[in-house]
Amino acid sequence: MNGKNNIAIGFIVMGLFMAYGFLIIYLRDFAPNAKEWAESYSVGKHFEARLAHVHGNLFAFLNILMGYLLLHFQDKIKNTKIISWLALTGLLMPIGILAEIYLGLPPYLVLVGATAMTVSVVWMGISFLKFKTKA
Repeated sequence: MNGKNNIAIGFIVMGLFMAYGFLIIYLRDFAPNAKEWAESYSVGKHFEARLAHVHGNLFAFLNILMGYLLLHFQDKIKNTKIISWLALTGLLMPIGILAEIYLGLPPYLVLVGATAMTVSVVWMGISFLKFKTKA
């Protein structure tokens, strides 16, 4: 079913990135090097961690919304499966940021995820512009 997985995975990913927010709070306020972490607010790992947290929740929410719309309008929108998979692939963007921070990986996942999410959102918008309504 197109859209169902976007909703389910969107909620799961949102919960995980919300929990990651607690880690960021710990690092900022309670960790042994909290002062240094807080002082690096706009640079380095602190900045990247906040980017991952924000984009993870945003992209999870977009998956929930797009999944709902794909389910609700599946008979009026073409290529729902492709749009669905592109939106899910978009989750690689915030995961890629975490992979950069903690594993030192290059930003390829970030680029793939960001591109996939952008294409899915634009494609969804075009699909709604082409929407045929009955008078």
